[in-house]
Amino acid sequence: MELNDANLQTLTEFLRKTLDPDPTVRRPAEKFLESVEGNQNYPLLLLTLLEKSQDNVIRVCAAVTFKNYIKRNWRIVEDEPNKISDPDRTAVKANIVNLMLSSPEQIQKQLSDAISIIGREDFPQKWPDLLTEMVARFRSGDFHIINGVLRTAHSLFKRYRHEFKSNELWSEIKLVLDTFALPLTELFKATIELCQTHATDVNALKVLFSSLTLIAKLFYSLNFQDLPEFFEDNMETWMTNFHGLLTLDNKLLQTDDEEEAGLLELLKSQICDNAALYAQKYDEEFQPYLPRFVTAIWNLLVSTGQEVKYDLLVSNAIQFLASVCERPHYKHLFEDQNTLTSICEKVIVPNMEFRSADEEAFEDNSEEYIRRDLEGSDIDTRRRAACDLVRGLCKFFEGPVTAIFSGYVNSMLSEYAKNPRENWKHKDAAIYLVTSLASKAQTQKHGITQANELVNLTEFFVNHILPDLKSPNVNEFPVLKADAIKYVMIFRSQLPKEQLLQAVPLLITHLQAESTVEHTYAAHALERLFTMRGPNNATLITAAEMAPFTEQLLNNLFKALAFPGSAENEYIMKAIMRSFSLLQESIVPYIPTLIGQLTHKLLQVSKNPSKPHFNHYLFESLCLSVRITCKANPTTVSSFEEALFPVFTEILQNDVQEFLPYVFQVMSLLLEIHSNSIPASYMALFPHLLQPVLWERTGNIPPLVRLLQAYLEKGGETIARSAADKIPGLLGVFQKLIASKANDHQGFYLLNSIIEHMPPESLTQYRKQIFILLFQRLQSSKTTKFIKSFLVFVNLYCVKYGAIALQEIFDSIQPKMFGMVLEKIVIPEVQKVSGPVEKKICAVGITKVLTECPAMMDTEYTKLWTPLLQALIGLFELPEDDSIPDDEHFIDIEDTPGYQTAFSQLAFAGKKEHDPIGDAVGNPKILLAQSLHKLSTACPGRVPSMLSTSLNAEALQFLQGYLQAATVQLV
Repeated sequence: MELNDANLQTLTEFLRKTLDPDPTVRRPAEKFLESVEGNQNYPLLLLTLLEKSQDNVIRVCAAVTFKNYIKRNWRIVEDEPNKISDPDRTAVKANIVNLMLSSPEQIQKQLSDAISIIGREDFPQKWPDLLTEMVARFRSGDFHIINGVLRTAHSLFKRYRHEFKSNELWSEIKLVLDTFALPLTELFKATIELCQTHATDVNALKVLFSSLTLIAKLFYSLNFQDLPEFFEDNMETWMTNFHGLLTLDNKLLQTDDEEEAGLLELLKSQICDNAALYAQKYDEEFQPYLPRFVTAIWNLLVSTGQEVKYDLLVSNAIQFLASVCERPHYKHLFEDQNTLTSICEKVIVPNMEFRSADEEAFEDNSEEYIRRDLEGSDIDTRRRAACDLVRGLCKFFEGPVTAIFSGYVNSMLSEYAKNPRENWKHKDAAIYLVTSLASKAQTQKHGITQANELVNLTEFFVNHILPDLKSPNVNEFPVLKADAIKYVMIFRSQLPKEQLLQAVPLLITHLQAESTVEHTYAAHALERLFTMRGPNNATLITAAEMAPFTEQLLNNLFKALAFPGSAENEYIMKAIMRSFSLLQESIVPYIPTLIGQLTHKLLQVSKNPSKPHFNHYLFESLCLSVRITCKANPTTVSSFEEALFPVFTEILQNDVQEFLPYVFQVMSLLLEIHSNSIPASYMALFPHLLQPVLWERTGNIPPLVRLLQAYLEKGGETIARSAADKIPGLLGVFQKLIASKANDHQGFYLLNSIIEHMPPESLTQYRKQIFILLFQRLQSSKTTKFIKSFLVFVNLYCVKYGAIALQEIFDSIQPKMFGMVLEKIVIPEVQKVSGPVEKKICAVGITKVLTECPAMMDTEYTKLWTPLLQALIGLFELPEDDSIPDDEHFIDIEDTPGYQTAFSQLAFAGKKEHDPIGDAVGNPKILLAQSLHKLSTACPGRVPSMLSTSLNAEALQFLQGYLQAATVQLV
């Protein structure tokens, strides 16, 4: 694509169409852009548009498209085509920093993200001048430019907060500190001076304070891994100024908005974070500054209002106190009873209250409320911080803190009892306090695992939680109902089973509540209870105990999906999946109606898949329906196909990328249930599965390979008979997969199924070419994973076609090739093969080579006979060799960047391990003994003499054991 006006015009038109709400206009435009993104100059055309287009909408659209293009394609993945040409890469890196700094803020943010994506791959090795170019801009004095640099640096260095320690990371951080720490400190001091100079100019202050906030964030990232020497030497400068900013109150920066945090709040929140980092990690060095920070942050907490805009600041300030109070060094600061009372009274209790803002979120923004409350999302809430502070204080002062709070809990509950309708928020706070007091340790899987001995959870459940769950009107006091449900869920491992069983029917009733939060919590609580394990690892609650409620449970779960706002509620879908899994065959009578509802739902969501978790559980539930019903009666598989195929066809025709891996897995599951034949409806689809475009997407590969394996297993004969022209296509897929280090094992899965299930004559003309391809790959890149797979294939071939055929095909490619493979690959590497089925295939294959291949007895190959036997005994007796050479670091498929549906394995579509040898060989060691016996009777005297001359004593001893077990001897 040339950089000319015609191409810019075309690109502009297609970008405009991608914004069209009508999918018939939007989809083709997206497909067009996807088809041209591999062309040279494509990224430069986008950059030209975002710089020069007259239309602002197109500029922003080009910027977003550019960032997503970089996100998908910049990383170079081994074996994958490099989508961005080297000249384009160089040109992008040469221009992007300047462009970013001169663009308006909306575009600047997109380009800043793109720089950090490129930086993650190329900085510092392939982009050494990035930092120096950025630091040079600090001197410009223009804060639009400086903030652009700071924003980019922030997105570049943010990853230091969660990277694992490594030498590579240390040297990168050291390089950054050498270039960046001093200019950042100078900029920090200069900006603070400018704040004093412009103390009365509100516009200047806004820009300067956003710079200070970014500088404070950079400070956090650069200090996170370890305390750098530079910052230790300059701690006085940083901490004195941070402390000054914490206590600063500039009237001009105060905002009237009650919701949105202002610049002052954002800066102070970040400083609280920085102080907490130092207090936790570098307490010795930070000790001189700590008391004044505790005082400043305490004053801040006591004087800050209840408005939402202060939430982040308050929660970070409380988190600071929480991190300080659980360090033994600072215990003395909190020992005084008055201090504890004052913290409880002035900080904890006020921040546990359910505010009107929380009530609004509960009613109108339930998704966000659930994310904060249930999942503990990153948005720190005041309540979560207050809970953490209670936990922190309980570490050293459990007795006094529990005593102080018990008083509060009792008075709150008695306030509620006086007038429930007016005072329900008091009970909400009381439940929250009890929860935070009682929870010492918590896991996603078990809820609370350690509880405070001083709180009687069961008594509280019976007196205060059960009455709310039992109340006949599920829509009254929804917040308290949600609290009660959450209590059961959190303390499920602490409450006795009979109380959980008492709660189950009540929770089922709450699925009918109109409040989204309430019916979501009910679904989530049931799902968690159903996963609990009792003695002997069975589920704690059994299908039999659920029998009286089964119908109501299934009805209410599916009805709950019809509530406004819950059409794609992932918690309800997960509860449906878990209920199916728990109830097993009890659901069979309901499946005919439920499968209709599930497929209808699938059709709706496939129009615009937006909730990945919901979709995943939906497919899991479909798999469970199929599994459970067909286990009881395999012939019902056809009724599932009737229900599902129309939707699947639509998904395949519309190329709904997110759903294809799922569809292939469900189809495999269905096809594997058939007895040995392939229905015509599947054969019609077969040619489409070989289309190269499907194999371009990594997420499709594992499920597609499995589906093709199912085709081969059920209909190798049919394919050979009626679709023989498709065999080259099938082998083409194998050839593509084998060329990739990430997917070669999938290529072998496919090849092994071809060898195992296709009639031998249908492959005659291709066999030699298959081996040649494998040898080419062995020469170009020989990895441990490839060799393990190669060994299994060679031995499977031997088991299937016989040892003579194996020797002949090797030697037909090149004379003496068979001996080279045995000597260079089989004998030294067979120890690496892992997995019981894989080892069995190798053992049977090698046994055949040893005992059914005349060339091994009478040619130059004979010298390999004993080493091969020795290697086989080693495979039986020695531990597996799992060493991997240093230079092999596999790319993990999950690491592929950008939004590509990575392969999502469905747990309930699982495939049973298949053993191609099956019962024909029970114990390979016995087989070896019997085969050697047979060989020795055919040529007496040869075998014992070969053994006695060169097999080592230990191996010989093992071999004697096999012969005894098989009750045979060698002659």
